[in-house]
Amino acid sequence: MKIGVLSDTHEDVRGIKKAVSAFNAADVSVVIHAGDIISPIMVKHLKELKMQFIAVFGNNDGEKNLWRKRLGEFKNGAHLHERYLDTELGGKKFLLIHEPDLLDSCVASARYDFIVYGHTHVVDLRKIGETVILNPGEVCGLVTGKSTAAIIDLEKGVTTVFLLDTMATVAELNAK
Repeated sequence: MKIGVLSDTHEDVRGIKKAVSAFNAADVSVVIHAGDIISPIMVKHLKELKMQFIAVFGNNDGEKNLWRKRLGEFKNGAHLHERYLDTELGGKKFLLIHEPDLLDSCVASARYDFIVYGHTHVVDLRKIGETVILNPGEVCGLVTGKSTAAIIDLEKGVTTVFLLDTMATVAELNAK
């Protein structure tokens, strides 16, 4: 199973379209977004995903009621959660959050195979104990100047963060 990961899109239509295209081409099974999509208007572009879309709200996301109303426009299903999502994907335990305030405590709990977060706009890919920690960076490129996303390949045990403009690898972790 492959999982597409993005965060901090901040209404960057160009970046969102590139991420959607990359995930559709990579044949990922699900896309998770770690928050700060911003406006429900972005559904117009995100609904082009050929797979399920799962997200958490970020600190800048507004119009939450309209977001919930527009989830039905996604052809392959969409779920949007408030501050966090504790779930299982491909037999692995995931925690999806936006702000990393409790990141250290969550890692120390050893409850998760993957903790995915956003908010800082900075790529973070590392393994502590048995937990892979991933911040895919920012799709919008506003803070770092780099538009990035990630793919987690559960079968291979490899997580790759890549530039959306060139598909070049920024960071890679083999967790096996």
